[in-house]
Order: sequence, then C-alpha cells, then structure tokens
Amino acid sequence: MNTTETLNKTSGMFFNEALFGLAILAFILLVIIEKRHPYRVFPKNIFKESFMTNTTAFLVNNVILSVLRASSLFLVAQEFASHGLLSGLDDGPVKWILAFALFDFAIYAWHFVSHKFEYLWRFHKVHHSDNGFNVSTGFRFHVFDLLIEIVYKCLFVVIIGVNAYLVLSIEIIELFFILFHHANIRVPNEEAISNVFITPSLHRTHHSRKRSEHDSNYGIVFSLWDRLFGTRLETVPEQIGLDLIHADNFIQLFSLAFITEIKVKKILGWIPKGKKR
Repeated sequence: MNTTETLNKTSGMFFNEALFGLAILAFILLVIIEKRHPYRVFPKNIFKESFMTNTTAFLVNNVILSVLRASSLFLVAQEFASHGLLSGLDDGPVKWILAFALFDFAIYAWHFVSHKFEYLWRFHKVHHSDNGFNVSTGFRFHVFDLLIEIVYKCLFVVIIGVNAYLVLSIEIIELFFILFHHANIRVPNEEAISNVFITPSLHRTHHSRKRSEHDSNYGIVFSLWDRLFGTRLETVPEQIGLDLIHADNFIQLFSLAFITEIKVKKILGWIPKGKKR
C-alpha cells in the first residue's frame, strides 16, 4: 500500500468514526427532546418496555453480526470498488451523490418487498411490533432481517462499485435518518421538509396498526421514491404496532419471527366464543 492509499484509508476511517460519533450524539439528543416535548404521550410501561427491548436488540444483534463477520459489506466494497456502474467516475461530489441516491433507492425497494413477501415480512414485522414509537424503534430489528439485508446490500455494492469508506459513510448517514424519522417529536416546517426527506410524521404512518396504512412511506432518506411510485400516504395513525402480536422483551422479539398472524388467527378461532345475548 503506497503513501496516498494509506492517507486515504486513514482519513476515511477518521471520517466514518466522526460520522458514527455524530449519529450517537443525535440519538442522545433525540431521546432528550422526546422526553421533554413528545409528539404523542405513550403510557410509561409501554415506553419502558419499548426502549429496553429495542436497545437490547441493538446490542445483541451487533454481537451476533460481529461473530458472524457480517462486516462483509465493507470487505465486498473493498474488493469490487474498481467494478460496477460508478467505478469509472472520479471520486468527488457527483459520484458521491449518485452513489447515495442509488443506495437509498435500493433500500426503498428492499423495504417495499419486505412488506410484500411473507417470508421477508415474518422477520421485518419484528420492527413493526413496537407498541410505542420512539427513537429506539430504529434499533428494533430481527437479526435474520439484518443478515438478509446485508446480503442484498453486498450485491448492490458489487453492481455500483464504490469505495468501501463511501459505503460506510452512506450507512452511517442512513442510520442518522433512521433515528430521526423514528423520533416521537414535532418537527418545525415538517410539511415542507417532507417534500424532500422522510420525516417522523410520514414514518409514523408507516408504523400504523392498520396494514393499509403501514404498507406505505417506505423511504429511508428521500421521500421522492414514495411519491414517484405512489406509496406515499399522509395520515395520522390511531394506533401504533401490530394488530394481533407484540413483544415485551428481547426473547419474545426474536421468537416473533416464527409466529405468523395467520396462525394466531387460527388459534383464536379455536377458542369458544360466548353466546351473544
């Protein structure tokens, strides 16, 4: 490795560490704002169960992913940076913007199919099982959901061909927006902002208990994709979470992927109903 490559690697690592630090600070700041000025007041027991379960999921999932060396996304990007659609472009603002836009669209598409295919939904519904809606909900994912998504992202990285540190930068920026649009806060001028970015009000609809409402607003950063493909919905959901099943702790959260709404409905159907008077 020559001096230039070493300097680029060092600066890339520093930049990503700084970005990650900012994302953590954003999380803390959003938690404080939620506490002082919540958009919707949830019962204390619901908030406590939600926050504890979500943060536990974040910690456990990261341990599992580390053991399984799921950092393969970074390694794949390193290996295939000189291939793919954008590999011929010089590093600079044009390439960075194109890469970010393509990556954001790819995650929009993945989010969409995660709602439409039962096999993917059984893992993704874990994210929707939160009866509260707060910044920690952005950490509430099933580890299998994350693993499958990493494989998808690896394939996408091969297709576009960009620097590994750019991929990490995009991931961290996406994390910031995930934390932002899960925050239980009021955002000034949110209607105007939502014309460009996914905001808490749009994503709150995505967590509605009604399937007809939560099958909408799939974007992560840009709201363009939902408007372009007709999946945008602006409404205030009456209830948050899933209709039949939920999880109060991490063990239940992990197990939730192996319980389908159809099975629950069948079980409920076996329970004798009282005679109507």
